[in-house]
Amino acid sequence: MVGRAVITLLCSELPQFSAFPLFSPSPCSIMTDAVYTSTTTPNPGDSFCLIPSAHLDRNRFILKVVEVVLSFIAFILEETVDSCFSCSPLYFFEFVSCTAFLFTLLLLVLLSTKLHKKIGIEDWSKVDLIYTGVIALLLFISSCVFATDRGHLVQATVAVVFGFLATVAFFVDIGLMVKSHGLPFLNKDKKQEHTNGIQPPAEEERLKPETA
Repeated sequence: MVGRAVITLLCSELPQFSAFPLFSPSPCSIMTDAVYTSTTTPNPGDSFCLIPSAHLDRNRFILKVVEVVLSFIAFILEETVDSCFSCSPLYFFEFVSCTAFLFTLLLLVLLSTKLHKKIGIEDWSKVDLIYTGVIALLLFISSCVFATDRGHLVQATVAVVFGFLATVAFFVDIGLMVKSHGLPFLNKDKKQEHTNGIQPPAEEERLKPETA
């Protein structure tokens, strides 16, 4: 607003050279509109969705959506099984697939929006890695156990297939996470070894001229 007021004041001292003042805008009005337009452009940081972000890029965002879909399909197919000889593997697979669907969806919503900033967690990379690794291991174990005692039911067989597909998706997610960010535990240890517990010098000390 201050810049617009200054331009308006300067323009009031300049003569108007337009031959058609009613139809042709003056140069001053064009300058004023340009300043006003440049200050009212939308800020991309105000967007609610944070994809890509430091915690989740586009590839891993798509992969987590695939994980949610596959685990949900495995859970739904398991629910269609109406008979079982030994129901313990069935219940175990039901629990793991439902947990993978719900908590992966929750983590996806948190990491792709600004909601994770309202939770008192500093290292989301470590949380994401630990959760994804635990769910991948549980899905693999439950799918193997359910595959050995699924009988001849088609629904159970297809549920096991989707369970293994979801397991592969979770392991691929771990690989992409380690490739892009490394292991959070090792990165923290490297930072401590690099500093050796000594804080870096202050900005004022670095800016002091060297004495002869």
